Amino acid sequence: MAGHSKWANIRHRKERQDKKKGKIWSKCSKAIMVAARQGGGDPETNLALRYAIDEARYANMPKDTIQRAVDKGSGAAEGEGFAEITYEGYGPGGVAIIIDTLTDNRTRTVNDLRLILGKGGGSMGTSGSVAFMFETKGRIYIEASKASEEQLMEVALEAGAEDIESPERDGDDAGMWVITTDRTDYHAVRQAIENSKIEVSEGGITKIPTMYAKPTLEEARKLMNLIDAIEDNDDVQKVYHNLDEDLVAEASE
Repeated sequence: MAGHSKWANIRHRKERQDKKKGKIWSKCSKAIMVAARQGGGDPETNLALRYAIDEARYANMPKDTIQRAVDKGSGAAEGEGFAEITYEGYGPGGVAIIIDTLTDNRTRTVNDLRLILGKGGGSMGTSGSVAFMFETKGRIYIEASKASEEQLMEVALEAGAEDIESPERDGDDAGMWVITTDRTDYHAVRQAIENSKIEVSEGGITKIPTMYAKPTLEEARKLMNLIDAIEDNDDVQKVYHNLDEDLVAEASE
């Protein structure tokens, strides 16, 4: 992939997150409450809660708001739970889409997503129809100015990181280091980095495409609009797609 496009994609995603901060905080709170209800309120013993809190921190969610969500989840009654359901589908140009949700009404959620996909030129798929095109990995992002290559090679690789991608400059922006880990090693690598006093900008468990779709630019733009519409749904937590990274950058301009 072109160097410019990967950093442009990261920046575009962060700009979209900033515009939807209130909605993202609401979704983070829901994820924290569900994790706390299912596994208890201690992030040291509840890995799902630890990940949910990390996501909230990287979204700049206030500490007291995070704690309220933990407390609320820990004290929730048995009947107040949400189900974690993953849906698969296709966008314009046959781009693969995976949608992670937390819902208390499966019928509402699937009907809403089917409607959104249909209006956006996509369609729902069956379970397993696109999942094989992705692999689950840990990803950690660090601003270029916060660490040197030597530091990260010593700390991250020693802790079990699989790959370290160099920052990609975009104009005056120096970009970010991108560290990839196996899903099971993510927390150990992130912890080692933070213990070394290196500031992590963002991180988490994500689904990374193993193959990419290359539709037309017009179809790519329609896809990005569709992704925005899916993310606006209150039941949706995360959306993944396999649009070619160069096209993501072009379609986002």
